[in-house]
Amino acid sequence: MTPELTYLAYSIILLFVIVFIQASAGIRQHGGLTLANNRDNLPAANTFVARAKRNVDNMRENLWFFAPGILIAAVIGLSNQWTILGAQVFFFARLAHSVTYLAGWPIIRPLFWFAGIVACALIYLALFGILV
Repeated sequence: MTPELTYLAYSIILLFVIVFIQASAGIRQHGGLTLANNRDNLPAANTFVARAKRNVDNMRENLWFFAPGILIAAVIGLSNQWTILGAQVFFFARLAHSVTYLAGWPIIRPLFWFAGIVACALIYLALFGILV
């Protein structure tokens, strides 16, 4: 497995972890039986549960930028310093983004989000032969 695919796998594992955190927080707030039902009349989520949901949503949205680039690189057999760097920066930026999001730390969180976007740009610039 290429380093890029490894970091894609790590990113999916990170998604599993933050989904588990979101689910656990929801169970703590509402109770497991309530969440096992249809959830039609759930009370508003507390701050942490809402933040955890936004964190998961944000990770899913960003995976739509990252995963196709990594998969295209794998299909065409492209693996170079730029695609590897992009994959590494994406994973660690998303990890830091999740930690800062869940902790509620302002200002720095968007910088980690931006680092993840730059990482995706590196991958696509390498795919188009601009970075070689």
